[in-house]
Amino acid sequence: METAPAVEQARAILAAGLAPALKRTDAPAYGVFPVYSPVELYRAAGLFPIGLMGAGGQIDIVHADARFQSFVCSIAKSSLELGLQKRLVGMEGVAFHSICDVARNLASVFKRNFPGMHIEYVHLPQNAAGPETEDYLVAEFRRILAGLERRLGHRADDAAVAAAIREYNEPRRLMRELYAIRAKEPERISSAEMFPLVRVGTILPPDEHARILESAKAEFLARKHRRMDRVKVIVEGAFCEQPPLGLIETLEGAGCYLVDDDFCAGWRWFSTDVPEGPDPVRQLARAWLERGRATSTRYNPDKPRHKDLVRRVRETGAQAVLFMPAKFCEPALFDYVIFRRELEKENIPHLLIEFEEKMWTFERTRGEVETFVESLLFD
Repeated sequence: METAPAVEQARAILAAGLAPALKRTDAPAYGVFPVYSPVELYRAAGLFPIGLMGAGGQIDIVHADARFQSFVCSIAKSSLELGLQKRLVGMEGVAFHSICDVARNLASVFKRNFPGMHIEYVHLPQNAAGPETEDYLVAEFRRILAGLERRLGHRADDAAVAAAIREYNEPRRLMRELYAIRAKEPERISSAEMFPLVRVGTILPPDEHARILESAKAEFLARKHRRMDRVKVIVEGAFCEQPPLGLIETLEGAGCYLVDDDFCAGWRWFSTDVPEGPDPVRQLARAWLERGRATSTRYNPDKPRHKDLVRRVRETGAQAVLFMPAKFCEPALFDYVIFRRELEKENIPHLLIEFEEKMWTFERTRGEVETFVESLLFD
């Protein structure tokens, strides 16, 4: 199947790395560490939010190992290495949030090593169902805006926040539409095509990202396709560090249709558009609470994540779940214990595969997945 031109464009932009984004002159770049960050606030303050999502295989770790233990995830090391090798020059600052101990400590390490940067730590609620949670999150978002106003001397009023919400609603809507098409007709859009289309949005302004997604949607809908004898699966656990494209291609080559995943979860966070209305900061906070994805970084006792995973399996018609946590990712591995128990109770097959962003050989993984797929197809 011929690769869609929009996908080729997205891959070319990603191959160029962060350098072109940092050289844009329309707004200072502002790094956003995964998973979720309120990019609308940074945009409203006059910044250009870009994802600081590690360096993949584009950089060797030379200096960052001296700042971390050996048993931490690759994304923390490679993100810091980008700064230590002066590849983040031009980035106004970076926002982190409460993913795990490594991400929390990385914020402090950045602050110490790059004193000229504006380092923000977003204190997202630990319990999304608490009675005071919405007011707390609104206060936190306004604290962030106030800090950016002091830093930049530019007031981000409600009109600017509302405009930023509208900007980001558009590419998120298009991504939801593409995911819906792929869930229904996975032979029409491969995950190896979807992944760069989503990830390129982390280093593009939302309007440019939306144009690429619109083109891709038209190209996919016009494509001739044929269903193959593959197993429909959901990928879970890659919410922070992103897998190499070669691994995704390996999963598909081994006989899987990836009908849903949690790749670049923060940039696809909301289940619907963030509503427009009075007090857009509150609208954004409420949307985070009520329309946000179920991930390891967002706890809601009223909507357990293991139940949500089973729901997604049923809705997409998936036959199995592939757990794909990054190596040393404690939140994902802790989740796996709970997920495995629920899936076994529901008789849903699953397979655990660990990865690293610098992973370059996939033969062992391909063998494991092919064996798993054959057990489902010929059982």
